[in-house]
Amino acid sequence: MAKEAKNTGQPMCCAPGELTSCMAEVKTNIPKEKQTVLGLYVTAKEAYEKWKAEPDKVMILDVRTHEEFLFVGHPTMAWEIPLAAQSYEWDAEKKHYPMKPLPDFVARVQTIAKPGDTLLVMCRSGGRSAMAVNALAKAGFKNVHNIIDGMEGDANADSDSVAQAQPLMDGWKNSGCPWTKKLTPERMVLPKAQ
Repeated sequence: MAKEAKNTGQPMCCAPGELTSCMAEVKTNIPKEKQTVLGLYVTAKEAYEKWKAEPDKVMILDVRTHEEFLFVGHPTMAWEIPLAAQSYEWDAEKKHYPMKPLPDFVARVQTIAKPGDTLLVMCRSGGRSAMAVNALAKAGFKNVHNIIDGMEGDANADSDSVAQAQPLMDGWKNSGCPWTKKLTPERMVLPKAQ
């Protein structure tokens, strides 16, 4: 697999020892909410292949809420490290219940990873994972990729579809990557109970 291009959208040559096949599709036009300061992006399928090639050197971090991890499912090899928690205070202006960032997110990641480690970060569809990548970059992590289609994928753009608003197009679950609802407590780095 080729190294991911930064925000330029141009492919880079494969480094020695990496998979030699180049990316079939160069990532261009990454939506603003999925862009990161590091500019490293992979799809769920590419993330799985990257992990499979070097499972001892690549970590997949799932930063969704604990409830999403439990009830929607998660990659079988993922570490659960929530970035935010669901609030229960209605935001009348935005017409939704906002997420509240967890202040110890980076500290929890630092308990299992070092700044030079390869981290592939996922959320539902790539927005929160971009925020997590940016927080980790600010703390000195350099090789952190946003899984741009996340666990469930992007919204289906087919306006005639009954599932129009449902994320069905891509993502970990829709790409044939292994996932489960079975928990592995030793890979769950949760915030301290309050």
